[in-house]
Amino acid sequence: MEFALLGWPDAGPTLRLDFREFSYAGKFVMSNTGKAVALDPGGPRAAPPRIDADLDRPDPGSDDDPFERDVVAAAAFNADRTDPGVLWIRYITTRHDRRGEGIGARLAAFVAERAEQKGFRRCRIAVNNPFAYHALYKAGFVYTGRETGLAELVLERPGQRDAATYQCGLDTFRTDEERDLSQEEGAFLNRLADAPAPDLVSTPGKPGEDPSEPASH
Repeated sequence: MEFALLGWPDAGPTLRLDFREFSYAGKFVMSNTGKAVALDPGGPRAAPPRIDADLDRPDPGSDDDPFERDVVAAAAFNADRTDPGVLWIRYITTRHDRRGEGIGARLAAFVAERAEQKGFRRCRIAVNNPFAYHALYKAGFVYTGRETGLAELVLERPGQRDAATYQCGLDTFRTDEERDLSQEEGAFLNRLADAPAPDLVSTPGKPGEDPSEPASH
C-alpha cells in the first residue's frame, strides 16, 4: 500500500473516481481542494455493480477508461475559511470492496501528518456516524465537543486521547434522539460501551521521502 499527496489546494489537483465504487466521487473532480490517495495497484478488486449508464462506458482498464484504477481510498482537504492555520479534511472515501481494512484511517493520519509538516497547527474533520468516529480515533483524532450545523461531530489532531472524551462522542450518538441509527450502528455502540480509546493505526509513508513534495501519479 502506498500513500501519496497529489497536491495542496492551491495546486488545484483533480481525481476521477468511479462513482460505482466510491462514495462522493464527484467531489474529487473539483479543483478547490487538495488531494491525497492510497494506492494498491496489485490489490484485490471486485467488479463494480453494473447500471444502465455502463452501456456507454468503456471497459475498466481500457485505454479509454477515464477513471483511476489503482486508487483504493482518497481524501480531499483545504484550509479553514477563517483560520488558515487549520486544515479541514472535507471528504474521505474508500473503495467499496476495500472498506473495513483501516485504509481510510491510515489515509487520514497521512494527511494530518503532512498538514503538520506543512505548518498547519491543527487538522479537523467532521463525521456523522459512529463507524467513522471510531476510525478517526484510530488515526489520532479526538472529539472536540463541538458539532457542525449538520449535527456532525468535529474531531481534530492534535488532542488529548482518553477514554472519557472518546466515550463522550459515542454518547452523543447514543443519546441524540434525532439521529436515525441503523441496527448495525446501535450494536456497534453497545460493543464499545466503557471501551478505551482505540489503538492508533501504523503511520503510513516511506522512510526518507520528502513529505513536503507532492507525489507523482
